[in-house]
Amino acid sequence: MPEFRAPLTDMRFLLNEVFAAPALWARLPALAQIIDADIADAILEEAAKITGGLLAPLNRSGDEEGVSWSNGVVQTPAGFKEAYATYAEGGWVGLSGNPGFGGMGMPKMLAVCFEEMLYGANCSFALYSALSSGACLAIDAHATPELKHRYLPPMYQGRWAGSMCLTEAHAGTDLGLIRTRAQAQDDGSYCITGSKIFITGGEQDLTENIIHLVLAKLPDAPAGPKGISLFLVPKRLVNDDGSLGATNTVSCGSIEHKMGIKASATCVMNFDDARGWLIGEENKGLAAMFTMMNYERLSIGIQGLGCAEASYQSSRSYARDRLQSRAPGGAVAVGKIADPIIVHPDVRRMLLTMKAMTEGGRAFASYVGQQLDLAKFAEDDREQQRAGELVALLTPVAKAFFTDTGLDSCILGQQVFGGHGYIRECGQEQLVRDVRIAQIYEGTNGIQALDLLGRKVVGNGGVALRLFTEEIEQFAQQQDLPYGAELAAASQRLEALSDWLMQQARYDANLIGSSCVEYLQLFGYVAYAYMWARIAQAAATNTVLSDDFYQAKQTTAAFFFSRLLPRIESLDTCIRAGSHTLLKLDETQF
Repeated sequence: MPEFRAPLTDMRFLLNEVFAAPALWARLPALAQIIDADIADAILEEAAKITGGLLAPLNRSGDEEGVSWSNGVVQTPAGFKEAYATYAEGGWVGLSGNPGFGGMGMPKMLAVCFEEMLYGANCSFALYSALSSGACLAIDAHATPELKHRYLPPMYQGRWAGSMCLTEAHAGTDLGLIRTRAQAQDDGSYCITGSKIFITGGEQDLTENIIHLVLAKLPDAPAGPKGISLFLVPKRLVNDDGSLGATNTVSCGSIEHKMGIKASATCVMNFDDARGWLIGEENKGLAAMFTMMNYERLSIGIQGLGCAEASYQSSRSYARDRLQSRAPGGAVAVGKIADPIIVHPDVRRMLLTMKAMTEGGRAFASYVGQQLDLAKFAEDDREQQRAGELVALLTPVAKAFFTDTGLDSCILGQQVFGGHGYIRECGQEQLVRDVRIAQIYEGTNGIQALDLLGRKVVGNGGVALRLFTEEIEQFAQQQDLPYGAELAAASQRLEALSDWLMQQARYDANLIGSSCVEYLQLFGYVAYAYMWARIAQAAATNTVLSDDFYQAKQTTAAFFFSRLLPRIESLDTCIRAGSHTLLKLDETQF
């Protein structure tokens, strides 16, 4: 099983040279007080140690052992409980949490780097922490002061965990169909009754309490999604002094047996008149839950990115060592029986594709993190609003494109290994299994594409889109910018296609649904083109790192613009073909 090493050099390059993160933090008062370049670097170093040294060694054993369930009790694999205690003691659960309740308050630009390390090292372990961080975000944004003070400090400390309880057996994407019910009590609490499925970390043995955020309907609630409320339901009730009281009537009915992420407990959770407390307003729970869901969607996108990085690291090492045949132009490893397979053009195609897409994705994650920081901390209202609109636009792109291309990179890595990639010893088959779920949960990628095109572009009249494309085109106009012309052309293609879709959707009700997946893919390639142009510019003008590092960046950028970005031409053609061929086949003919 190959070691995982956090790509610290690349992360530092992005933060310091491409995005000038320390300068941004210095001008945002809330961040200037707590972070600078030296603190960020120290956090990255420690994060690399804990992910590479503590969590990565548990990845394969955790997959092989998996979680177990007996009479409502879930046991995580050997080593997970001790590792989680060390992890929590280091304050990692609350890395970007509210300092007013014990979080570290670190910027999202730094947090996305840490999350990539987590998922690259151990996907299953990462999920326990990710759900807690998302639950804290929703509580902090929408709960009463009393609930915040009671629940957030022990959650940020890692003593308590969080879960997100949305899905029911009959209600996945269409949450308006949920049947879980809530009944108000005289003491201000609610009785929650119902069953939820696919609940990540719904039960585990890592923490002394689990705080479930549960969607349910009140007796007189409006039909559909407008009648959903959000409730905080602890596994164990909490006394007024903060100590743990009686066990709530919440139980784990079973766990799922899955293709991957086997060390992550995916539970059926039953609520039998369980005591809970309202978060936010009655019948407005979906909006409150989306605070958590949008966090989780970016986090799960980064799962694709982390797995892609792990795949690239292992397949790159293998390609340098595996001897097979001679290079097309003659022997390279003179004196050996064959050349390493990295000399072969097709292997280089696979490795360069993985490298270009993973490094472009890492830059895009940093960019989205930058917008999240501005939306939260900027003092100028217009800057804050603009960043918020970009976050809404780009979140579905990040979730879906990171995970689609993350699976592609894991499969390419498996292909580099050949037959050895299909067996357990090399770890590639686990990466393929673990990353596959990321395209499905937190809203399938088809739903992300519908959200992007239907709501964020067409439904928004293209306003948010133009914020992004105008920024790209302004950047592309700089003199002597590498790939400026190619970047401007790609952005203009995205704008023209978006305008065409907005016009045609007036006459074709099926156009958005039939085009949205290809549209999101095209959008993703254009976004990565923007990132690679920024990377190439930084590599051409900076001298902080080695010449070899910068040369590799420039060569990879050239590969992206010549071999990957042209994919948008076929996607454009596919979209403009319209919806009619999708609908001509009668359902009986399938």
